[in-house]
Amino acid sequence: MSYYQSELARIHHEAFSDYARSAAPGVLASLGEPCGVVELGCGGGALTRPLLDAGHRVIATDASSAMLDLARQAVPEADIRFLRLPDDPIPSTDAVVAVGTVFNYLDSEVYIDRALLGAARAGRILITDLLDLSYGDTRREPVKYFHEGDGWRLWTVNSLETPDRVVRQMTIETADGITKEVHINVLVDVAEIADKLRSEGLAVSTSSGFGYETLPPGFVVLEARRPG
Repeated sequence: MSYYQSELARIHHEAFSDYARSAAPGVLASLGEPCGVVELGCGGGALTRPLLDAGHRVIATDASSAMLDLARQAVPEADIRFLRLPDDPIPSTDAVVAVGTVFNYLDSEVYIDRALLGAARAGRILITDLLDLSYGDTRREPVKYFHEGDGWRLWTVNSLETPDRVVRQMTIETADGITKEVHINVLVDVAEIADKLRSEGLAVSTSSGFGYETLPPGFVVLEARRPG
């Protein structure tokens, strides 16, 4: 399933990049000294920019061609590549970073496990956020949102289809007409995933934010490090 076509990609970059920017200080603190970073789900480059400014060598990847076009404009000095999980190999690196519940966009828990293990094996450090099963605890009923900006309006309905699946139906209106996208997020048991990564010899910790910020209920930050 293809997510973030051109209209929604532009809207997301314009109006919803603050999440990645707020995560940046915590991500940078966890990474420490400049190193090689593969960023999964880079979007329009909101996190890529502070990673580069801090001296990290960044390969910025996404499965949305429209998002990559935006990233090439925002961070032309980054190595920007198309990469679709879980099948495309993740380049070997020092650290893998994925901000924006990237892994939850995969089609099944099996795919999520496979992609997370691949990310953990690609580098010494893995930093990401995941939507836990608890995300659905306070979202039993559909929730509607409306946003608008320069030349666009966006209507969103979030529904808990099953205990481990959230469906986000979006209607986008621009001067060119109306388009629709449906996004599906698979919720996971983060504690179980942490144990799987520990069985790979990784030191794993979880928290409610990348740094001092606190994420909404059900969002869990996972950090895995390979000893040595």
